[in-house]
Formats: sequence, structure tokens, C-alpha cells
Amino acid sequence: MIEKIKNNILKLKKEILALFLAYKRKETPLYAKIIIGIVVGYALSPIDLIPDFIPILGYLDDFLILPLGITLAIKLVPDYILEECRLEAENMSNSILPKNKKAGFIILMFWLMLIGYIVFKVIYD
Repeated sequence: MIEKIKNNILKLKKEILALFLAYKRKETPLYAKIIIGIVVGYALSPIDLIPDFIPILGYLDDFLILPLGITLAIKLVPDYILEECRLEAENMSNSILPKNKKAGFIILMFWLMLIGYIVFKVIYD
């Protein structure tokens, strides 16, 4: 069971790398690049949309949202581009993927605005 989970995680990492490579190709359609940018940006973000310390919901993004986003992005990329990028990803290491600080900043701003809104409502209502 644990070996199966490890294999699935490794496969997800390779898919993220392949999507990252597909994003950089000019033949990839714009609509696919937008979805890939969101998915890969979120996957590489140092901050989660739902923090992991929140019981059950904290891991929802890791086990549900991210795989669904990867699946959608894969469906939008033409098959020949994705196959070429998967072959290229097999020969590369995961160290090519940078941490996405922009996505982390956007998620951090979302949480700060949400906290600010809650504090505003508590104080002024």
C-alpha cells in the first residue's frame, strides 16, 4: 500500500514537470497554458490554499484539488506535446522546478484579506 502511494506521488511529480515543460512550449494552446500556469503555480507554491494544520480540509487540496487540476491540464494539452514533454521529464531531475513565490504571495494575500474581513466584521458589527 505504501509503495503504491509512493509510486503515485512520483508519477504526480513527473506529470507536474511534464506540464511545466509543456507550458514553456509555444505550440501549447493559450487556454491550456492558463490552466497549466494555475495548477503548476499552485503545486510549486510554498503556501497551501487550505493550510495543512486544519483537520481533514488541510489535506483536501493535496489529495483532491491538485490531482483534479493536473488531470484537467493534461486533458487540455495536445497528446503529441504531452508525450514529448513526458519523455523529456523522465530524463530530468525535479530540481529544475523552482518554488513559485508569486503563487505563494497570492495565496498569502487571500488569507490576509479574509482575516482582515473577519476582523472588520467582528469589530464593526
